[in-house]
Amino acid sequence: MTSVSNAVVDDDLRETIAQIAQVVASPYPMVFATLSGDHLYGFPSPNSAYDVRGAYILPVSAVVGLEVANESISAVRQANATTASLVINVDLHDLKKFSLLLLKKNGAALEHLCSPLILYTTPHHDRLRAIVPKCITRHHLYHYAGLASTYWHMFQQPPHQIKPLLYAYRALLTGIHLMRSGTINTNLNSLNQDFQLSYLSDLIASKVTGSDDIALTHADVPFHHGEYQRLQRLLEDASQASALPEVPTAKADLHQLLVQLRTGAGSF
Repeated sequence: MTSVSNAVVDDDLRETIAQIAQVVASPYPMVFATLSGDHLYGFPSPNSAYDVRGAYILPVSAVVGLEVANESISAVRQANATTASLVINVDLHDLKKFSLLLLKKNGAALEHLCSPLILYTTPHHDRLRAIVPKCITRHHLYHYAGLASTYWHMFQQPPHQIKPLLYAYRALLTGIHLMRSGTINTNLNSLNQDFQLSYLSDLIASKVTGSDDIALTHADVPFHHGEYQRLQRLLEDASQASALPEVPTAKADLHQLLVQLRTGAGSF
């Protein structure tokens, strides 16, 4: 069942999502597919690719032998929109692999599951989303701190492109918000309503109206270095003060759902 969430979706993006959904396919029954990347984070450039993420279910015949077939599917596809050709990066996982990512405190898997930019959904997508609170722990700190560090080091390399800098800030603010609230928010514009970082609006506007490779001047780097360090400390402090649990408690629920879908007990 194809669906477009009402959250943070304007009419143009809604139309584009519908077009993308027509060319994204899996040889196996889909559980869900959503958009991630620049569009989910709230700062797509005109030349940004569309990153599709999701989960499908392999049949029993594909998993009972010596090897598991096609635990992941990756592809680059294109769709012709009204004004341009769209580049679509597709990465999908079998539900077992996706569930293990959730249990390993993988923040990206949580974000893909909770994305409001929905290309394809089923009732089992809703069941997975209902399990999300049991997946979240204080140790998601490490995912977001590490992700921010990776993108910060990318930004430090000349010519100091805005995209990795925004990705670093997005990871930090999402992580802090998660530690404080126990909920996933990946949209940098929405997050900044709470954090009120005045420089983010200009960075976002530069990227949205420019391109993925637009850069800052070298003079701006020391300022952002200070902000990066400050927000890393804020993320660590938020984790230490968080009431989130130490370990996930979702294993039994994920196991039950996987068995039902793998054996055909759950219909699509």
